[in-house]
Amino acid sequence: MAQNLLFLLVVFLSNVVQCVTGFAGTVLAMPFSVLLVGTETARPVLNAVAIAASVGVLLKTHRSVNKREFLKILAITLPGMIVGSVLRGFLATNGVLFMRLLGGLVVAFAVVNFIGFLRKKNIFGDGNAVGAGLLVLGGVAHGMFVCGGPLIVSYASVRLKDTNEFRSTLSAVWVVLNTLLLVSDAVGGSFTPDCLKLLGLSLILLIFSIILGNKLAEKLSKNVFLVLTYVLMIISGAALLLK
Repeated sequence: MAQNLLFLLVVFLSNVVQCVTGFAGTVLAMPFSVLLVGTETARPVLNAVAIAASVGVLLKTHRSVNKREFLKILAITLPGMIVGSVLRGFLATNGVLFMRLLGGLVVAFAVVNFIGFLRKKNIFGDGNAVGAGLLVLGGVAHGMFVCGGPLIVSYASVRLKDTNEFRSTLSAVWVVLNTLLLVSDAVGGSFTPDCLKLLGLSLILLIFSIILGNKLAEKLSKNVFLVLTYVLMIISGAALLLK
């Protein structure tokens, strides 16, 4: 019971951060959630919550979707996601290795993005070859951990300068990618009664996360939240590495 309550708190707080910063919700929540409720519960629940959050964004911003970039991101990311899903199956029998890889991935994401934040420049640059590589790796990471967002965001932040276009296009991408993972989870029997209970409670909390996040976004500095997000990502990733 205590672990479930802490998990719900993580879901709530991570989605507040997601609402304020526009990214990092699942990446921030996943390491803590794996430690609290295990991979087989954390991954499908956080994935389903991410779909709901993305649909919420699209309800207001769907007209701003950049269809060209949306299709390009999907075309390059999907093959990588298939590879990631296959790799996840191999890692299913080695929980320790899974946690080490996830922890290392989250710490690397946080450090790279923090450096980019300090430099006020995308650390990966904007070359087409680099961009395609980011999308492929993002797809692999998304298929394995539902955590490929920062790599895909790194590409999108260069290609999509308008805020509404950025948010709506990425939200459309998450809906497609995460729905595919959702179908895979459903077919694989991941949604047990306990998992569905946590999912239902998480979706209720998501509503309050969005309300609080929107209010905080109006009053507090986004830069403060970004720094806090990177620090928390490093701590959460390190916790998995040291477990």
